[in-house]
Amino acid sequence: MEMVEEVVIVGAGIGGLATSLGLHRLGIRSLVLESSASLRATGFAFTTWANAWRALDALGIGDSLRQHHHQMLGIVAASSSTKLVMAETSFKTEEANGGHEVRCMKRKMLLETLEKELPHGTIRCSSKVISVEDSGYFKLVHIADGSVIKTKVLIGCDGVNSVVAQWLGFKKPAFVGRSAIRAQAIYKGNHGFEPKFYQFSGNGVRSGFLPSDDDVVYWFLTFTPSSKDKEVEENPAKMKEFVLSKLGKVPDQVKTTVEMTELDNIMCSSLRLRHPWELLWGHVSKGNVCVVGDAFHPMTPDLGQGGCSALEDGVTLARCLAKALLEKPNVEPNENTEKEEYKRIEMGLKKFAKERRWRGFDLITTGYMVGLIQQSDGVVMSFLRDKMLAPFLASLLLKKAKFDCGKLSV
Repeated sequence: MEMVEEVVIVGAGIGGLATSLGLHRLGIRSLVLESSASLRATGFAFTTWANAWRALDALGIGDSLRQHHHQMLGIVAASSSTKLVMAETSFKTEEANGGHEVRCMKRKMLLETLEKELPHGTIRCSSKVISVEDSGYFKLVHIADGSVIKTKVLIGCDGVNSVVAQWLGFKKPAFVGRSAIRAQAIYKGNHGFEPKFYQFSGNGVRSGFLPSDDDVVYWFLTFTPSSKDKEVEENPAKMKEFVLSKLGKVPDQVKTTVEMTELDNIMCSSLRLRHPWELLWGHVSKGNVCVVGDAFHPMTPDLGQGGCSALEDGVTLARCLAKALLEKPNVEPNENTEKEEYKRIEMGLKKFAKERRWRGFDLITTGYMVGLIQQSDGVVMSFLRDKMLAPFLASLLLKKAKFDCGKLSV
């Protein structure tokens, strides 16, 4: 059975739902295909920098999310080798407009908020895309259950293993040689952390602790795995033991947070990225197909910009695509009108690719270098990081967050 849809979005993650909501705000319906049986919120939380809040405000959901997440006061960067604070950066004085807005966003809450703002029936779960096929000015999207969807526009938001990105000719993202353990600790009472981003570096690992609200603390540890760490990456109890053994000289409050984390709230994953030069010569869009978020520019988490940049993508793509789809001919659809609309769609997606290509290149490249510096256990690099580079690295996070993706208006 073949269905016909104007816009099909593959993947109901941050990028997919943000794109769908952006299009909905502009009067365009889309169908979001999700392979799992329900919305998935892998990773528990992420740092939501000022650029993400601009995108959330453009989508009309910023204020409702602010009510549930503490605003961060600053970053505290300390050495886990010496316990000394290397740098402390305030978010209040960073910008002339009254500060730099940073919060620790719960992924599940963000996805649920995006879902609630979409019309009923927009998201179709248990719909795994297995292939894409050309059909004149349309694309045929083949689903694992045997159904086929015919669409004018196909947008891949299906993560690092994106079927759409492979169709566009992108290679699978490369393993960077590091892994990340991510978790959230849920306190029954106030956790006692100040609303700050606590970051620790030393001995070849990097860890961070961020309170989302009065009860939840999100934390992570990145490390370079060895062959003997295979069991750690597959066993939450082993992950917790591993983290406690690697934290080094950190406050007792930090160790307590790891110790009390439930095993269901801890996970490990390999870190991957798309080689930045692929964004320069690869097809971010081709005809009426494009990619967004991790399907477009998977990056290491060292700048905390993965989810933020996916929100930027969603707003930008909705704006670029809306003009093409809202321009309706005054005659009955025919081959000429279909061709003209296809060309408008193609130009809209090319405009999106042009706007976002260098942003993705910058974030992938900068994030990779920041990660190398922060996680290095070399004597020289550790000395430079602890004595000289820590304030620069903290300011770099804020510099990348000053980006403004603009409004939704066409």
